[in-house]
Amino acid sequence: MTHPEILSTPAALSRERTHRITVTAMLSAVAFVLMFLEFPIPALIPSFVKMDVSDLPELLAAFALGPVHGAAVALLKNLLHLAIHGTTSAGVGELCNFTLGAVFALTAGSLYRIRKTRSMALIASLSGAALMALVSVPLNFFVVYPAYVVLYKMPMEVIIGMYQAILPGADSLLKCLVIFNLPFTFCKGLIDVALCFLIYKPLSPLLHR
Repeated sequence: MTHPEILSTPAALSRERTHRITVTAMLSAVAFVLMFLEFPIPALIPSFVKMDVSDLPELLAAFALGPVHGAAVALLKNLLHLAIHGTTSAGVGELCNFTLGAVFALTAGSLYRIRKTRSMALIASLSGAALMALVSVPLNFFVVYPAYVVLYKMPMEVIIGMYQAILPGADSLLKCLVIFNLPFTFCKGLIDVALCFLIYKPLSPLLHR
C-alpha cells in the first residue's frame, strides 16, 4: 500500500512538477503545429474565418493537469506563433485565440475538477465550448473586428458585405457575429470535444505520471 506521506516527499513533488511542465510544453508545441492546419469553409462563413483544432491540446491539458495548465497551453501556443511565425494583426488575432482558448480550458477544467467522471467531462467540455462561443461575440464586436478595420484599412461595410454574400439579411456586425461566428465557434469546440473523447484514454499514460 502506498502511504500518502511518501507521495508528498520533496522528490515526488519535484517529479510531479517536472511532469506537469513537460506535458504542458509538449501539448503547447502540438497546439502550435495544429494552428497551421486550418482551412476555410466559404459556403458557411467568410473565408477569412478558418476552422482548426488547435484548442484540442488545451482541453487535454485541462482534464489531465487542471484548468490553469489548459490556459497555459493556450498562452504558450500563441507566444510560439508570435515568436516563430510572426503576426499580421499586431497580435490581435493571437490575443483573441488565447482568450477564447483560455475560456474553453478554464471552464471545462474547473467543472471537471468538481467530479472527475466521464459524464461530468462531457458536461464540462460542452459548457466550455458554449461559453467560448458566447464570449467570441463581444470579443469580436468590441476588439477584433474594429482592430482589423484600423490595421487593414478595410471599411466595416466591406467586412459585413462578405457575410451578406452568404446571407443578405446579415446587415450589421452584431447580426453577422451571432448568425455566423457564434455557431461556428461552438462547432469548433464540439469537434475538439469529440476528438478529446476519442484520444484521451489512449494518451492517458503519457498525460498522467
